[in-house]
Amino acid sequence: MVMIVYLSIGNSDDKLTQAEWSEFNIRIAAEVTSYATTIHGAWHSHPAGRWQNSAWCLEFTTEEAIWQAKQAATEIRKEYRQDSVAWAVAETEFI
Repeated sequence: MVMIVYLSIGNSDDKLTQAEWSEFNIRIAAEVTSYATTIHGAWHSHPAGRWQNSAWCLEFTTEEAIWQAKQAATEIRKEYRQDSVAWAVAETEFI
C-alpha cells in the first residue's frame, strides 16, 4: 500500500503572529512528516508574499502511519487555533 498526500497549512486569516506561524510550521514539519516513509517535497510561500502557506508531499506505506499523521496534524492545528489543515490524497496517472 502506498498513499501520496499533499499536506497544506496557511495563515491567510492572520490569526497567528509571525512567531506563532513559525512555530506552527516547524511543528507540522517535524511531527506530521515524521510518519511519512518519504517526503517528496516541501514548499513555502514567498517570504514577502501577502499570504503565508506551506505544503509537503508525503508518501505513506501503512494505515497506522496515515492515522498517526492525521492525528498529529489535527492536534497541532487545534493548538494553534487553526480551523483546518488540508489533507489531499493524490491520484497519480502516468501518461
